[in-house]
Amino acid sequence: MMEDGIEKKEEFNNQPREEIFSEAVRAGKRTYFFDVKATRRNDYYLTITESKKKFNREGNSFYEKHKIFLYKEDFEKFAAGLTSAIDYIKKNNPQGDAVEHVSNNSETKIEEKFTNIEFEDLEETKS
Repeated sequence: MMEDGIEKKEEFNNQPREEIFSEAVRAGKRTYFFDVKATRRNDYYLTITESKKKFNREGNSFYEKHKIFLYKEDFEKFAAGLTSAIDYIKKNNPQGDAVEHVSNNSETKIEEKFTNIEFEDLEETKS
């Protein structure tokens, strides 16, 4: 009977969490996913995923992903730290204007080429 309980618990833990809200942001060669999900107790948290398309030696594509889980008790500290770091870069990066200008042009060119990409097209790459 204990084995049945363990199996049920493992099945429950492996079920994907319900997405409450999702936002995909394409930025150059990367896509950032901001996904709001709910815990078992229906408490919301945020996952931030960076996804970058890469190619192996055979020329097959795959997505390299990095994920951050952010819980509501950390939102304000995270936002303050992020804002502080961004403000520092804007104020102290001697290449700041040039980098921003290049990024805007790259995004415009990419958006023109890929305006028909649907969020579902990338679904298989999310974990």
